[in-house]
Amino acid sequence: MSDLLTVTDQMGQRITFSYPPKRIISLVPSQTEFLLDIGAPVVGRTKFCIHPKQKVEAIPIVGGTKNFRFEKIQQLKPDLIVGNKEENYLEGIYELARDFPVWMSDIATLEDAYQMMSSLGSISDLELEASKIVSSCQRALTSVRNSKKGKVIYLIWKNPWMTAGSGTFIDGMLAHLGYENLIKEPRYPSLLEEEIRALDPDKVLFSSEPFPFKDEHLVEAKKLWPKAARELVDGELFSWYGSRMQHWA
Repeated sequence: MSDLLTVTDQMGQRITFSYPPKRIISLVPSQTEFLLDIGAPVVGRTKFCIHPKQKVEAIPIVGGTKNFRFEKIQQLKPDLIVGNKEENYLEGIYELARDFPVWMSDIATLEDAYQMMSSLGSISDLELEASKIVSSCQRALTSVRNSKKGKVIYLIWKNPWMTAGSGTFIDGMLAHLGYENLIKEPRYPSLLEEEIRALDPDKVLFSSEPFPFKDEHLVEAKKLWPKAARELVDGELFSWYGSRMQHWA
């Protein structure tokens, strides 16, 4: 028989659920990967939860990160739903919370990410497995700290050009690597080509997600920003706050 456990999530909400949960639905790709890596019983995921491939393929899809299939979620009868303040839409989260315990992360820094992993390990009764991954992530990120330099702009979208600004996990990753992020506005502001040029970046980073930037876009961008270096980067490394951080090593 399961016990009841009450915890406070990263949004400051207190939730009570059956401990340890035997049926978890994860609504965030990076957290889904982490939960599966520690052996948590994930029974539902979003269509964007693509890692680890060999495990997620057998898990039912409950919609996207911002459009949930409520009927499917009801059918799966989760003990716990795991989401994120930024990646999920709060109206849908509030609707789910009427019927199920929902644990929410709120992540802007590496420390937030480590805390999220430790917390999910604890509430899944998988503390040891979680601590091993946290330690592995910390070692990997220590190895690349201040390994880069220069003033950068990190692009996540085209038409309009959207960038990663302050208060985002990407901004924290850029700072950890040694970059100076020229975008001081919060979250993900849009910029005109002229505004990017006026900021005079040393380098423009093109993320592989959510917009699928490719090498061809770097060639096109040479006309726009001839003085700036251009680099295609792995968006998962910069924005997935979970066990994928181990891949920095």
